[in-house]
Amino acid sequence: MSAHTAAPAGIGTATTRRQVFAWGLWDWGSAAFNAVILTFVFSVYLTDAVGDDLPGTVSASTWLGWALGIAGFVIAVTAPISGQRYDATGRRKRSLAVLTFVTVAAMAGMYFVRDDYHYLWLGLVLLGVASVIAELAQVPYNAMLRQISTEDNIGRVSGFGWSMGYFGGIVLLLLCYTGFIAGDGDTRGFLALSTDDGTNIRLVALLAAVWFAVFAIPVLIAVPELPPTGADPGAEKGGIADAYRVLGRDLRELWVADRRTIWYLAASALFRDGLAGVFTFGAVLAVTVYGIGTGDVLLFGVAANVVAALGALVAGRIDDRVGPKAVIVVSLAAMIAVGGVLLVVSGPVMFWIFGLLLCLFVGPAQASARTFLARITPPGREGQMFGLYATTGRAVSFLAPTLFGFFAWGLGADRAGIGGLLVVLAVGLAALLAVRAPEPQVSP
Repeated sequence: MSAHTAAPAGIGTATTRRQVFAWGLWDWGSAAFNAVILTFVFSVYLTDAVGDDLPGTVSASTWLGWALGIAGFVIAVTAPISGQRYDATGRRKRSLAVLTFVTVAAMAGMYFVRDDYHYLWLGLVLLGVASVIAELAQVPYNAMLRQISTEDNIGRVSGFGWSMGYFGGIVLLLLCYTGFIAGDGDTRGFLALSTDDGTNIRLVALLAAVWFAVFAIPVLIAVPELPPTGADPGAEKGGIADAYRVLGRDLRELWVADRRTIWYLAASALFRDGLAGVFTFGAVLAVTVYGIGTGDVLLFGVAANVVAALGALVAGRIDDRVGPKAVIVVSLAAMIAVGGVLLVVSGPVMFWIFGLLLCLFVGPAQASARTFLARITPPGREGQMFGLYATTGRAVSFLAPTLFGFFAWGLGADRAGIGGLLVVLAVGLAALLAVRAPEPQVSP
């Protein structure tokens, strides 16, 4: 295995706008799971409605945390070897198709989770399975980035994909809110759907499943499959032990050839956890600290996604000019500065101003983080490296929430939890500064 020093022949050379747009539509569709199912609607329905009268001393929220924790562990141990197999067997697109539609099936199954605590376990299993499969689907999807871009536009393409995900989440959340959720009483939304047995939320799950399925189809048609890489047969036909043997060998070779990749995976895991923490705790802080009404939180969430999407689009062009490291460094430094301001200001207006400014830099950091890895990954190992990208991210995913809670508890104020997030971002930034930036690439 050798370091990536030039654009691999045959990758990115036949890119068309149609392929890029089709690839971005998958991100648009996957927002149905990330924004609607996992973050804003179905997980809330599980804890606040289905498990509201759960007997015993363990709350539904605790069970949800444990279920997602188990899902995270499964992802961490399977992502790198699954990506390795996609590369070795030349089944990247087929794997994306299978994983996507298994996720869709699990989402559709959530329709059967009624507002009764006896259905909590079904909901947790479906959510856990969908979380694992959706994350694994990200591995072949991200690995396609270099396949549908060139060395000259990879930053723009990555930024476009992230922005499509943000905008897809915005559109679908607004549809769900206005059509299925808004209002009070026994019927909700302009569709006047019954809330009996959670019918309106269960129909949201069906809508989300259909949304993801429809927008996942174009990439499967427009982007061709790549041939097998000819990797070790153990990666293709062996069991899990053989796959990990090949993984260990490749990592040792990668460490010798270009250990920068290993360092980058560690650094990016840190700052990506900080980025995730910003969105995870943003809504909580908006209500408990800055006095934003619960009805306005969704509006702030929509605005935050718009700003993050626009930031990702603009930064994608800058990425292609100055490289991904500069974009990430500036974005993280700006977020730390803005976060410091949020520690001392108060009131809804200040949160709207500085909260949105914070989100402006989240999109660029996320998009360029993916670009950085794509630029330094050895040719033919994209699936494996993005599998490790998913694994390392999961390995430290406890840091931001743990430090948030520690700072909030230790200093006796929810606002202080911001300090915990800033620590994670700062450590990630410091680690990234020690990683050599990708060399400028010369298109063949």
